[in-house]
Amino acid sequence: MTSRRLFCASLLGLATAGSIALPAAAAATEPKDGVEYLTLPSPLPLDAGRKVEVIEFFAYYCPHCYAFEPVLAEWVRQQGDRIVFKRVHVSRDANVAPQQRLFFTLEAMGLADRFHDKVFAAMHVDRLRLNSDEQVFDWIAKNGIDRAKFIDTYRSFGIQQRLRRADAMMDTYHIDRWPMIAIGGRYLTSPSHANESAIAAGEARSEAQQHQVVLQVMDYLVGKARQ
Repeated sequence: MTSRRLFCASLLGLATAGSIALPAAAAATEPKDGVEYLTLPSPLPLDAGRKVEVIEFFAYYCPHCYAFEPVLAEWVRQQGDRIVFKRVHVSRDANVAPQQRLFFTLEAMGLADRFHDKVFAAMHVDRLRLNSDEQVFDWIAKNGIDRAKFIDTYRSFGIQQRLRRADAMMDTYHIDRWPMIAIGGRYLTSPSHANESAIAAGEARSEAQQHQVVLQVMDYLVGKARQ
């Protein structure tokens, strides 16, 4: 896997309570390529049919992913059958590996939708680190998941394949921060990209304002991809 700058980002230090907010009208202008979003050099092959594929690259440990999750979930709900939505848990280091494997195991077992928010809450509300296999196994057992079945899946070749695919997708999409949203196999945006125009003007948006703007950018990119 090629080297890349890895960080969980909504531009730390710029999205503070003391940030200067841009007027709502400024957020409604047409997003600019290279500022609020990026375009990949070549579109990637997709299997979403007539729908637009939307992928979130995220990590459970990431506080910005946690903050973005309810906003993103509501946006996905509102899109209805216009999109196909997928998640990819990013890799980072040995501390994050059990969380990444946890996500893909829940997904393989058909439990991701049921337990996704609970994993976020465990880490960011209950302050569980979930940075070792045993911590993950203890947590899933306490939440009523068959421990032996989970461990078999967790350690399976199928999960190893999903981990390799996640790394390959990170490289293919040039993921260097998260949460990051890929749309239509061609466009990338994120809450931190939603802050770029404000930074260029010597200002900054709060994290909540970044969320508002990035959802507008995502709407724009879904429309662009559908064309």
